[in-house]
Amino acid sequence: MSNKNHLLRPTLDLSPVIPVLVIERTEDALPIAQALVNGGLRVLEITLRTANALDVIKEISRNLPEAVVAAGTVTTPKQWHAAAQAGAQFVVSPGLTPALAQEAAQAPVPLLPGVATASELMIAMDSGFECFKFFPAQQAGGTGMLKAWHGPFPDAVFCPTGGITIDTAESFLALPNVACVGGSWLAPAQRVHTQNWAGLTDLARQAASLKGTLTT
Repeated sequence: MSNKNHLLRPTLDLSPVIPVLVIERTEDALPIAQALVNGGLRVLEITLRTANALDVIKEISRNLPEAVVAAGTVTTPKQWHAAAQAGAQFVVSPGLTPALAQEAAQAPVPLLPGVATASELMIAMDSGFECFKFFPAQQAGGTGMLKAWHGPFPDAVFCPTGGITIDTAESFLALPNVACVGGSWLAPAQRVHTQNWAGLTDLARQAASLKGTLTT
């Protein structure tokens, strides 16, 4: 089955960390996004966990063209199309259902599907996917699982997300099958509530400078 998933590889290589964002207030969307882009993180995942998430995606995609906006927590084809219509350039799912896999051949933007087991990965690869979200990364086996997968699945590329911090990100980035990681630490509630946008830029700069430290 043909789909656009392979087109995501250059996007995943844009920066070592993709901020995973839950933005409660639409008026905060552009300042948050601008602060993170200023710090060197161009790819932003806006999770569909709030009633205003599509408005947030629309606001950022229309007013900050240098940002690559993704919609996260997409679980149905209806959400996929709604996110694309709002301006999302790709969508991210915590898993992969038959309905999502079938939709991939005709959807307007690519899907980064989540996998947590070897069987899920094999099913997704059979459906034409090459790039994956490894979720929940820490709970599903962390770097050890990804190391074990590299042998039998050398062509699979991952963005691990879930439980990763600034302190553990480099151990994931050191792996040959990891393009980037997803991180929820880039927009702390306190800094957002106090409109400390410079503080978000500082966190983004720190994340953008991360590089994998190869370990034996």
